[in-house]
Amino acid sequence: MKKIVRFIGLIFKGIWKVINFTRLAIVNLIFFAVIAMLYFGFTQVDSSTPAVKKESALVLNIAGPIVEQSSYVNPMDSVTGSLFGKDMPKDNVLFDIVDTIRHASTDDHVTGLVLSLRDMPETSLTKLRYIAKAINEFKATGKPVLAYGSFYNQSQYYLASYADKVYLAPDGAVLIKGYSAYSMYYKTLLEKLDVTTHVFRVGTYKSAVEPFLRDDMSPAAKESATRWVSQLWDAYVDDVATNRELATDVLTPTMDAFLAELKSVDGDLAALSKKLGLVDELATKQQVNQAMIDAFGSDGDGSFNAIGYYDYQMTIPFDVQAPQDSVAVVVASGTIMDGEQPRGTVGGDTVAGLLKQAREDDTVKSVVLRVDSPGGSAFASEVIRNEVEALQQAGKPVVVSMSSLAASGGYWISMSADKIIAQPTTITGSIGIFSVITTFEKGLNNIGINTDGVGTSPFSGVGVTTGLTEGASAAFQMGIENGYKRFITLVADNRDMTVDGVDNIAQGRVWTGQDALDRGLIDQIGDFDDAVAVAAELGNLETYDVYWVEEPLSPAQQFMQEMMQQVKVSLGYDVSSWIPASLQPAAAQIQQQASLVESFNDPKGHYVLCLTCNVE
Repeated sequence: MKKIVRFIGLIFKGIWKVINFTRLAIVNLIFFAVIAMLYFGFTQVDSSTPAVKKESALVLNIAGPIVEQSSYVNPMDSVTGSLFGKDMPKDNVLFDIVDTIRHASTDDHVTGLVLSLRDMPETSLTKLRYIAKAINEFKATGKPVLAYGSFYNQSQYYLASYADKVYLAPDGAVLIKGYSAYSMYYKTLLEKLDVTTHVFRVGTYKSAVEPFLRDDMSPAAKESATRWVSQLWDAYVDDVATNRELATDVLTPTMDAFLAELKSVDGDLAALSKKLGLVDELATKQQVNQAMIDAFGSDGDGSFNAIGYYDYQMTIPFDVQAPQDSVAVVVASGTIMDGEQPRGTVGGDTVAGLLKQAREDDTVKSVVLRVDSPGGSAFASEVIRNEVEALQQAGKPVVVSMSSLAASGGYWISMSADKIIAQPTTITGSIGIFSVITTFEKGLNNIGINTDGVGTSPFSGVGVTTGLTEGASAAFQMGIENGYKRFITLVADNRDMTVDGVDNIAQGRVWTGQDALDRGLIDQIGDFDDAVAVAAELGNLETYDVYWVEEPLSPAQQFMQEMMQQVKVSLGYDVSSWIPASLQPAAAQIQQQASLVESFNDPKGHYVLCLTCNVE
């Protein structure tokens, strides 16, 4: 009887498993079908290619960060990032923006440019200057450039200052706060947590480790940061003052002078912007729309003839040509990490692989390495530099084009190039090296946890729960000193300098591009266009293509990225709204610091990284 009952039970159990499997399979199929419908529904567009209306203006309505290279964002990273105030980005590639403006300048259907930049976040001055160059080229054709904003942040106003006329909402403001370099410091926190921080470094100005050792910025770090932050601010002020025909002190008032000016207009920031000459006219949206209709004609629906930046991009035909001699461009943007890494970081093996691809391509005659990096892993930096040398040995010259930031490891991967070109506002240098090891033996001992045992060598007992012995610490410091000596020796060999001469300008000190030129760390002041021209000249090319060497997103990555972006845009989903507005800036800084810690994957724990090179 028991056997029969068991047999019947097994039958029902089997039936239940089949039912459960079928149920889960159907649910999963429905789930994926819904995702597919959402994706295709959100991305479904008119099959016809967007066209430029007759007598239309191009509206530069950039939304999202401006980057050197678009990055793949894992959907789960997007959600967790939003939790810390880091919105899911819509990347805008710098070179796409410039190429689009340049194409519009020669397009007879585009009669003007309207800068509508309210969704463009703060951007580095070096990138802004490259966009401004394209705007000036557009203006040189005789087509008008107009700007309108309810509010202008500092970066938005910089580009707006290049317009022929700047409109501001009557209740708006121009928010110019200057540049700064601030970091969070953890010394007291680590002491309260009984965390022991072992720091090994070389460089008086190598301030990357100061957050672990201090509660404030050291005098040496302040001296260095004050110099380059001031130079960037002076460049910003000079450019805007020239564009708006203002005295520079209008943009650099003392607090007392600013309060006196603000009092003279009863605290009205818009009126103050108009009085100071920052804007030309205070106008409502309706008034601006009418001014645009007068300039560009009516579309018949109450607005002016216009096409947005993203729609206009789709009208630009692809230039498909037969393979010919080319200048290859490889982008190294982000923190340098060991191994293969996704876009948004600089994987040592990933970038070296792209350089190798250029080396093995017979149509490539020279290479531009575009660097926008604060550095990172010393080992990965050397992997990339070795491939730069391999290109040169293959007879293909390499030109480095420094973007906003090419410091520490960013300089390491640059120093062997045939030519190094940077903007005056590029942040570079920071030639130094460090290692940080945290151990928790004190905290564990305080709560009654002790570690004991035996080992076969002096290093066997070294670990996060046991701490470091004096001998182990001495060994780590000697390794860092060796790494620093190697760094400055490589710089000396590649830049035709003495080791002592490099040491005098190294020690972790940060320089602007102009300072770097004066000290022999770079060869020329110029932008990306100049770097391509120099690479073509070194490659003996008169006619050539510019070939971007990059790993394409897989179909699955492209699908998920576009789907998540469309879902968010369509549904207005933003997890960062869960965090109170007052806490979002701090949450963003914590997220940034956490991201940096995650990037620490050097095999030896040696880092050539400038943590204080980001400007706010």
